[in-house]
Amino acid sequence: MKFGVVTFPGANCDYDAYAAVKHILKEDVEFLWHKSEDLAGCDVVILPGGFSYGDYLRAGAIARFSPIMDKVIGFARSGGLVIGICNGFQVLTECGLLPGALIRNSHLRFSCKFVYLRIENDTTSFSNAGRKGDILKIPIAHGEGSYYNFDGDIKQLEDRDQVVFRYVDRGGRITAEANPNGSINNIAGVINREGNVLGMMPHPERAVEDILGSIDGLKVFESLRSTVSKLKLVS
Repeated sequence: MKFGVVTFPGANCDYDAYAAVKHILKEDVEFLWHKSEDLAGCDVVILPGGFSYGDYLRAGAIARFSPIMDKVIGFARSGGLVIGICNGFQVLTECGLLPGALIRNSHLRFSCKFVYLRIENDTTSFSNAGRKGDILKIPIAHGEGSYYNFDGDIKQLEDRDQVVFRYVDRGGRITAEANPNGSINNIAGVINREGNVLGMMPHPERAVEDILGSIDGLKVFESLRSTVSKLKLVS
């Protein structure tokens, strides 16, 4: 099993993601340079957080045109597993692999703190290590993390169980106070219709050891490992 972590100019969470896979999950992982056109045989591609290309124009808008993104798009459209975290989520919406957009936080400030997420769909390749209703403590660090979509599209997302994670309070309640950025319907993470591409604003790679304040992010990585292992057994 092999993970690939894309490195864009301005990325600052690529090493966090690499370390989570290499040292905590104990799986093979490789950095994928943004100018490369080779995914190196990876089973899972991670688009990490940071400020790709300085977030000029808008977050993720330039990274979408990196040479490697053509390969990532092709990989995703052929059923490959792709996860975009924070800036990676923004890149995925910019290139059309995920619906909606990430806009400025409603309070117009950068937010860096722990938040609580509730698993809304535990059948996905990114959440099957948990159970629906589980509360995860995972940090955020973003200025443009407010998920937006049109009302009709939001209803479709909800009806198709494409909302995987939602911001809640410690007790699992959906409240305005628990929403750190103004995301519509407290949405923190969504998948595509096919279920192989996930975008989430919180950083699971920063919640994989007790010393970091939480190990809840491991459920995302363990879910991916479980999914790939099952796929390899079938093949």
